[in-house]
Amino acid sequence: MTRWWPTPLERRIALRYLRGQRGTRTASLQTVIAIGSITLGVTALIIVLGVMNGLRNDLRDRILVASPHLRVQTHGTGLRIDDWQAQLKLIRADPDVVAAAPEVSAQSLVQNSAGFPEGVIVSGLEPGEGTRTVIHLDSVITRGDLGFKATLPPADVDGAVVIGWRLADHLSVSPGDVIAMIAPSTIKRNRSTGFYDQAKTWSMQVTGIFKTGMYIYDNSYVFMDRRTAQRFAGIDSAVSDIAVRVRDPWNAELVAARLEHTLGYPYLAETWQAQNNSLFSALQLEKLAMGLVIFFIMVVAAFNIVGTLTMVVAFKTREIGILQAMGLPNRGVARVFLAQGAIVGLLGTGLGLVLGLTLAFVVDKRIHINSEIYFIDRLPVHVEPLDVLVVVIASLAVAVLATIPSTRRAARLVPVEAIRAE
Repeated sequence: MTRWWPTPLERRIALRYLRGQRGTRTASLQTVIAIGSITLGVTALIIVLGVMNGLRNDLRDRILVASPHLRVQTHGTGLRIDDWQAQLKLIRADPDVVAAAPEVSAQSLVQNSAGFPEGVIVSGLEPGEGTRTVIHLDSVITRGDLGFKATLPPADVDGAVVIGWRLADHLSVSPGDVIAMIAPSTIKRNRSTGFYDQAKTWSMQVTGIFKTGMYIYDNSYVFMDRRTAQRFAGIDSAVSDIAVRVRDPWNAELVAARLEHTLGYPYLAETWQAQNNSLFSALQLEKLAMGLVIFFIMVVAAFNIVGTLTMVVAFKTREIGILQAMGLPNRGVARVFLAQGAIVGLLGTGLGLVLGLTLAFVVDKRIHINSEIYFIDRLPVHVEPLDVLVVVIASLAVAVLATIPSTRRAARLVPVEAIRAE
């Protein structure tokens, strides 16, 4: 069996060749540069990948504040579920489902007291489980509350709504103000004239304002009580879909496939990944591109290792010949230079790992940015073990592969010619 790992003697020779001039115990300048290059590469890779993961997770959390992990819907032109109570029991029986609640979806046009219009998406939620478990809308209420309880008498308003802060800013409304909403169920086309009849306008009191950090939610969403939304949308006791929260949001697609099999046709499940597929695909591509760009720093470090070992071979040719004459085989000479690359790789990777994890922690916990400009108050960093493992393996592989040219050159030296070399 061919030995590929260096012996203790070969490791001592390798360490001696990595030092500076004879009699010194410090590493040579070339060795320090090679180790420093790998350290910087590993550090940069860990931080960049951590930032990309942190931004991805932060975006996911912002999306899932006002959106469930998946929605169970139905095929057909009506897009409504009439027997949702029976389907809700089957969904809640799934072991990976944490919570589920009926939901009503519609679109409308809202106006403030001055008649300024804005197109909005209406979402009817189940108070309690639908607003605090399936989604976490209660955690982003900045003004007012999420009780959907109007303070004005029923004769003056038809219900209560909670809106995003951007929409409230556009309409210039605050909690307690009243807005007008056009009910989609009352928009009817007159068959005789071909024109649309006058739609009914609902008076809704704003009882709360939320801020998720997602533009689409803060600017276009209006939430109301599920029963109010059913009357508003004109679907009687039916619902538009069933919102579901699962244990692990990244496994939503597996749970969705299982629920589709359990419920059968005509039901289907749409996950949050499918709804935001293009966005997360772009983030994943950006993470890969950034990782490849930073990886070239370690490729530069590999050239430093090649240059360092090439100089060692050139300056230590006579010593290598003496070692061969004393019985060190060609494979042993190769293992000496392999050990040098491995030592440089281990030191650089270890230092880069410690520095990268330390800086990642500092950036995540200590660095704050202006939320008014970037919509986040800190730069999120999430270091994943798999990313760290890939970075460590890649770094060590680059360092070892960089020894191949010098290793082959040193192993081909002829002892007599090497000893004669000056």
